[in-house]
Order: sequence, then structure tokens, then C-alpha cells
Amino acid sequence: MLTSMTGFASARGEGCGFSWVWDLRSVNSKGLDLRLRVPDWIEGLEAGLRAAFGKAVTRGSVSLSLRLSREAGSVGFSLNEEMLQAVLTAMARVEDVAGAQHLALGRATAADVLAVRGVFEAGEAEADTEALLKALMAEVPALLKAFQEARAGEGKALFAVLDRQIGEIERLTLASEAAAAATVSCRTFAIRSQRQQPPQPLSMQFNAGHSGSCG
Repeated sequence: MLTSMTGFASARGEGCGFSWVWDLRSVNSKGLDLRLRVPDWIEGLEAGLRAAFGKAVTRGSVSLSLRLSREAGSVGFSLNEEMLQAVLTAMARVEDVAGAQHLALGRATAADVLAVRGVFEAGEAEADTEALLKALMAEVPALLKAFQEARAGEGKALFAVLDRQIGEIERLTLASEAAAAATVSCRTFAIRSQRQQPPQPLSMQFNAGHSGSCG
């Protein structure tokens, strides 16, 4: 079966607080030229992809891209310990000053402390890159299978085109050979016919030659 070096495959997935899209394309090339556009902060991803593609693909200029997006529910909160300590120290100082001036202050709650800007901050939760790497690499076999099927389909279509063209060339060649053979046969028959005609007697040839000069 003829396999084309041109192919395309894509896939979508989600997990570990992310969603992603794979995009895989290839064009003709003498050898294997693998170009990766993947996040560099996922340790081991590029090496794993190169190893997987090196085993499955031998030729073609192959481009693989991975687009990652953090899911909406992956936003987390963190407590700024340094800011918290600064707020508590300031509150204690305020209470000391107020007490020295015989001022009564309301008792602060934890909610009051957390409401102070900078104490409790929203931000992106730290990604578990090891689990994310496993989830991404688990999709590579299916992506490669779809890619190889696309190349095989392209090769099948190309084979059908070539087969039709070769068949047309064979038909034209046979027709040309048949026409040439018919021409040779006609010429051979004409030559043989001329050779088989009986020669005229000399007297008839002489009379025929002088008949035209008679008045």
C-alpha cells in the first residue's frame, strides 16, 4: 500500500485543571524533520514526544503544536504570611495606643484581618506538571494512529490517481501499436499485390507505346 507523507490530525483533551488542543501536520521531506511547539515548563514533554514520533514516523516534515488553556475552576487562593504578620503587628500597636488613651476598640475578627488587601490573595493554583505530563502523553498513541490513517488515506487516493493514469497510458500504447501494425500490414499487402501481377508481353508493351503517336 502506498503511504503519503502528507497528513493531518487533531485532538482535544482536558484534565489536571487544563484543556488542550493538539495539531499535527506533515508534508513531503527526504527524512524526518520533527518540529515541536509545546510548553517548555512541562518537564519531559518534548523528550517524550520526540521518542514516540521517532518510533512511529520515519519520513516527512512533521509539525506538532500543543495549545494549553487553564480551566476556570483552577483559580486558587493563597495566604500572604508576610502581609498577615504585618497586619497583626499593626493591630497590636493600634490597641496599645488606644489603651494608653483610654479608648475602647471593638474586637477584630479573622474575617476583618482577611479583608485587608494583600492578606488573602486569589491566583492561579500551582499546576501538577507530573500528572499533566502523564495525561498528555496518554493521548499521543491515538493522535499518531489518526495521523497514520490520514497518511494512508492520502496514499490510497494517490495510488488510485496513478493507477488510472497508468491504465490510460497502457491503453494508448496498445492502440498506437495496433495502428502501427495495421499500417505495416496494409503496406505489406500492397507490395505483395504488385509483385503478384503478371508481366505484360513485349508486343503489347510496344503497341501500347506507339499507339499514342498515331494520328
